[in-house]
Amino acid sequence: MIDFLIIGGGIAGLSAGARLSEHGQVVVLEAEDALGYHTSGRSAAMFEKGYGPPSVVALNTASEAYLTSNGYLSPRGLMLIAGHDQEDQFSQDAADLGLRGISVVEAVARVPILNPQTVGQVATSYSAFDIDTDRMMQDFVRMIRANGGLVLTRQKVQSVTKSGHWIVETREVFEARNVVNAAGAWVDEVATMAGVAPIGIEPRRRSMARIPAPGGHDVTRWPMMLGAGEGWYAKPDAGKLIVSPCEADPSFPHDAYADDMVLAEGLARYEAMVTEPVTRVEANWAGLRSFAPDGTLVLGPDPAEPTFIWSAAQGGYGFQTAPAASKLVADLTTGHRSELDEASVSALKPERLRA
Repeated sequence: MIDFLIIGGGIAGLSAGARLSEHGQVVVLEAEDALGYHTSGRSAAMFEKGYGPPSVVALNTASEAYLTSNGYLSPRGLMLIAGHDQEDQFSQDAADLGLRGISVVEAVARVPILNPQTVGQVATSYSAFDIDTDRMMQDFVRMIRANGGLVLTRQKVQSVTKSGHWIVETREVFEARNVVNAAGAWVDEVATMAGVAPIGIEPRRRSMARIPAPGGHDVTRWPMMLGAGEGWYAKPDAGKLIVSPCEADPSFPHDAYADDMVLAEGLARYEAMVTEPVTRVEANWAGLRSFAPDGTLVLGPDPAEPTFIWSAAQGGYGFQTAPAASKLVADLTTGHRSELDEASVSALKPERLRA
């Protein structure tokens, strides 16, 4: 009998599985051919401690030491960029993210493609980091296997029923004491199969494009650039730039793809702040970021069915919260006291959505 059957092989499922593997046998089921195929594999992979609502910031803060000590973080920096007509939005964003204002001249010295004619305000921080997401996921896989667990791909769940214990059917049949629902955009579908009330998850599409290094510049040390109001972002990646319109358009669970019109609008907002036009898009893709109605994660046993455990609604915060979020899932599941403050725990537990 499996102790913890994890449905979903993205960062939510793998991290929860690694933590729970210290308390019993874990089996992770991933529907696709590869782990992290959907949202986890299409992430911007940034750690910014002040990014997100209060409960997410608490998870970011609690995750920082783990991410640092394991060498997953490397310096990137963040630069907030606004046009002349975005002063109010710029001030709010800079305050929310704890950024320091700098002159446009200083900004152009760091990122020479910025257009001093159109850029009105700039703020920056050096406390934003790239996350080595591939190594992080593989390390969680190694932890699961080292503790006697299994990580299986091509295991699309067909049914979830309970008769004394859970029976989960894929192309095989698995029996488990506990089911952990870490199925990303599909978590409500899994819950419905299991006879558990869904949480009202809303998948939201985010599109991205990879473009060549603008003007042939070496972009390696450039910060991640964020347009005021999250109108766009641009992030160095393997000598090129990833540019996103930062949309959060409601969607449905599927293998997402970029919307050409939305992508073009986002690229235009980026182009308005720089001197180098986008002449070629090398690739584009999209991911689904999943949100609960209140915009924060859903972690821990369902109050109506404690053997059905949620690791869901990571939104855009999955990797940077994973160490603390997975620890909380394990603590709540096994009855251990969490190191997080009580207000943050209450804001993350499924009970808050069951009133």
